Amino acid sequence: MTSAGFALFDTAIGCCAIGWTEAGIVDVNLPETSPDVTRRRIAGRLPGSRERQPPPAVGQVIERIVALFDGAADDLADVELDLTGVPDFHRAVYRVTRGIRPGTTLSYGEVATELGLPGAARAVGRALGHNPVPIVVPCHRVLAADGSMHGFSANGGVVTKRRMLQAEGALPADEPTLF
Repeated sequence: MTSAGFALFDTAIGCCAIGWTEAGIVDVNLPETSPDVTRRRIAGRLPGSRERQPPPAVGQVIERIVALFDGAADDLADVELDLTGVPDFHRAVYRVTRGIRPGTTLSYGEVATELGLPGAARAVGRALGHNPVPIVVPCHRVLAADGSMHGFSANGGVVTKRRMLQAEGALPADEPTLF
């Protein structure tokens, strides 16, 4: 890979961004209200980086993310991440979350139990709320114990989370209504 940089790319859910360093993917930004807002957000989260053509390895990750939102069953589990500065507990949560296959979900409590920390569902939720690489660490695949969706931190909140899960086949498409 080349030095730190970022790139924008289009997906079925909108314009996303990806940031990288020599060590791996460091940031993924879900769609904001416009590509310019997405660009400003990722640039602000990666000081010193600049928008550039992604190196081949990052280009392949982009292709895989695009395919995922077009219905491909890719868990992205082999994508190299640069989690420098991420707390150990968050890394542990992200490791478990990366094991959730497309089209399936776990609850926050199930992730906590998998970590050997039953009762730590809220801490899992807080860690996922700080996830710098959504999609690669599929925090959208983690739901409340009753299957409901709460507090998704990406632009669009729960609507974005629902669209991501629908694109993967974890939820049925919304039924059209008369209203």
